[in-house]
Amino acid sequence: MGEFEAIDRFFARLGALRPDVLLGVGDDAALVVPPPGELLALCADTLVEGVHFPADLDPADIGWRSLAVNLSDLAAMGAKPAWALLALTLPRLDEAMEDWLEAFARGFGALAQLHGVALVGGDTTRGPLAITVQLGGHVPPGQALLRSGARVGDLVYVTGWPGDAAAGLALLQGRRECASRADRAALETRFRRPDPRVAVGLKLRGLATACIDISDGLAQDLGRLVAASGVGARLRTAELPRSRALHALADELAAVRFTLGGGDDYELLFTVPAVRTPLLRATLAGMVPCHCIGEVVAAPGVRCLDAAGQEIQVAGWDHFRQA
Repeated sequence: MGEFEAIDRFFARLGALRPDVLLGVGDDAALVVPPPGELLALCADTLVEGVHFPADLDPADIGWRSLAVNLSDLAAMGAKPAWALLALTLPRLDEAMEDWLEAFARGFGALAQLHGVALVGGDTTRGPLAITVQLGGHVPPGQALLRSGARVGDLVYVTGWPGDAAAGLALLQGRRECASRADRAALETRFRRPDPRVAVGLKLRGLATACIDISDGLAQDLGRLVAASGVGARLRTAELPRSRALHALADELAAVRFTLGGGDDYELLFTVPAVRTPLLRATLAGMVPCHCIGEVVAAPGVRCLDAAGQEIQVAGWDHFRQA
């Protein structure tokens, strides 16, 4: 199979069918029609084998993850996803790689269908295995969630169960052991197939003052948010959410470090004025749990305090310092 046969077989009709796609896979560029009066929101992420996912990870999970990390970026902007471009660098194109591509496309396509995303183009080339996805969406003017709006006195919230994905990766890599098969499966699934919080992001329009998604660790990503806002934050580790599976796997300190520094969560981390707390609870009722974990303060930086008031130092992920 050659490059163009592979594109036609696995990707030409992948994802949702959208009436706003005038021309998709197969030409020099895609043609799409954004909703009248809305702003385009664009993001891109690259996943490299051995850096962003283990070499032996199920290719269907890799396909899912490659789109999920981009969906999470748009969720953090309060944008509605619509169109994706996919660039694949493949080491070869033999029978084994065709099986890999089939599974990859299945995982990518399943998440694309869930979120109404159409694959409209991309590229394939030869080299070390890497996946780049560019995702486009739209948001009404003035309603995009930014990192720069947090104010002193705002409360800091996080969705879901940060730390589970990092614990799942530790299990996949053999750095941790888990006695419970059910807990192991739950934690590994959080890494294999993150659940981007697109619906929550849309609900936070006009409610949250600032928002970011967690990719490199809760503490580090919160640091980026407060730096963009010109403020700081104080977190209480006793308030950090912890899933039953993570509680069973790790002791108190290890669980805190997974939660604050693990990364790969793709949860939303956002700030809300305290007076909007009842509205926040009503707006997000029945959706993924959201947990208040601290507050915005004037002093710059992020301080993470344990139950005794002692500060905990946690490092997040940096591609070049940790390469």
